[in-house]
Amino acid sequence: MRIESMIKKYIVTLTDEEREHLRKLTTTGKASASMLTRARILLKADRAGEHGGWTDSAIAAALDVSHPTIERVRKRFVEEGFEVALLSKSTGRHTPTKLDGEAEAHLVALACSKPPDGHARWSLRLLAGRLIELEVIDAISHETIRRVLGKKRAQAVAG
Repeated sequence: MRIESMIKKYIVTLTDEEREHLRKLTTTGKASASMLTRARILLKADRAGEHGGWTDSAIAAALDVSHPTIERVRKRFVEEGFEVALLSKSTGRHTPTKLDGEAEAHLVALACSKPPDGHARWSLRLLAGRLIELEVIDAISHETIRRVLGKKRAQAVAG
């Protein structure tokens, strides 16, 4: 059980305009479910609101969210501002693509070519091995090959 008497580090105090914006947002329902949840958290945590701010336990029970979620929303509101607190945070885990345009072209050309002797068709692992063998790339997984070819197929169908 969490101790609610601990002093909160991140205190939510909304302005009248922010409070009104959140009320409109939550009553119209024209936003993502996660944004609506964050808006409700801010409304319930608001110390300047009509109820003086709910405890995290009360918010968690009312909205069916975890304590860390409430703490994250509070922290983002205090540190980064009202608008940022409503938005979902990007994980920042974007990894650069392994294959550039030229390497992707090699892969597509290879996949469209005749498979090696003893094979009826190209497998993902065969394609990966051949790209390494041809020194197009130093290392690549068959899963990356699958994703790139899937993306290229989707582009061909759409285009």
